[in-house]
Amino acid sequence: MKNILRKKLINVRKKLSWEEVLIKSRKIEHKLFSLKEFKNSSTILFYVSYNNEVYTHDMIKKCIASDKNVVAPVVDKNNNCLILSRLRRWEDLVVGTYGILEPRKEKIDEVSVDDIDLIIVPGVGFDEKGYRVGHGMGYYDRLLKLSKVLHIGLAFEFQIIKSIPHDPYDVPVDIIVTEEKVIYC
Repeated sequence: MKNILRKKLINVRKKLSWEEVLIKSRKIEHKLFSLKEFKNSSTILFYVSYNNEVYTHDMIKKCIASDKNVVAPVVDKNNNCLILSRLRRWEDLVVGTYGILEPRKEKIDEVSVDDIDLIIVPGVGFDEKGYRVGHGMGYYDRLLKLSKVLHIGLAFEFQIIKSIPHDPYDVPVDIIVTEEKVIYC
């Protein structure tokens, strides 16, 4: 069921024009940056978008330029987990695992999940209870299980569906921000 849903939603996302992605992502950015939960956070883990996901590159650059500490994930395939690294400069990112930008090896400055105030979570689809369909690798589910902080999912409106089947190990997000609304799960 999740695989069928994942493929369907990724196909819809792939059909978005770059202009649509940017316009919708700017609206999402505005809503996210307006949340008191975001404003009150000083250390934020962002996913680095790729493949027509909600575009986080500008959000990350703005946070680096502000008083926010930005953390970016590095995929550790050997240990099947994400390494969390402080990101001081956008230019410190290179194409890494799965074609996603991540901090270059010599710039990795590990941060404990306990030092993060807010996690911005990617997803292929979400339901209004906060459950998500990711890319099926489980990296974020394992990370979110370790985290006691707020989790915010970013999604385009078409990615919000009625119900997502979930397993006991799935961790829902607390808030979802789309171009049209903010959903408190």
